[in-house]
Amino acid sequence: MAIVTCSDTRTLDQDTAGKALIELVSAEGWSVVSRVVVPDDRQKIGEAIVNATDQLNADVVLTCGGSGLSLRDVTPEATADVCDRYVPGIVEAMRAHSIAITPHAMLSRAVCMQRGRHLVINLPGSEKAARENWDGIKAALPHAVSMMAGEGH
Repeated sequence: MAIVTCSDTRTLDQDTAGKALIELVSAEGWSVVSRVVVPDDRQKIGEAIVNATDQLNADVVLTCGGSGLSLRDVTPEATADVCDRYVPGIVEAMRAHSIAITPHAMLSRAVCMQRGRHLVINLPGSEKAARENWDGIKAALPHAVSMMAGEGH
């Protein structure tokens, strides 16, 4: 997996959501091949996703941040710019899981998409919300990766 934090205000050291995702991903037996912080810039976010998929060959790219209602939040648009197909069930599961915790979950504009055989999932930028959303989807990811690799059901 690769982690791309999208933020104008956080550095790698300040990125608690990204750090938490490394811990959570590792606990599931996955490895993290890269973790970067990029500004809330549509082109730079897209470039980071492309690098994670095409150069680093990450099966799954987890983005953190930039999927809310702020005018600087462009992660879903950047994801759509560089990906091929929507995978709506994953973000539907994230929202369903999170809305039981907070009504603010309905404000998420997160998307999940495929770029070839790679999956890109937009997670929230706060550590608490990233952890909650991860918990709502982690069980389905091994099967998703197998399916994208052509291994069938």
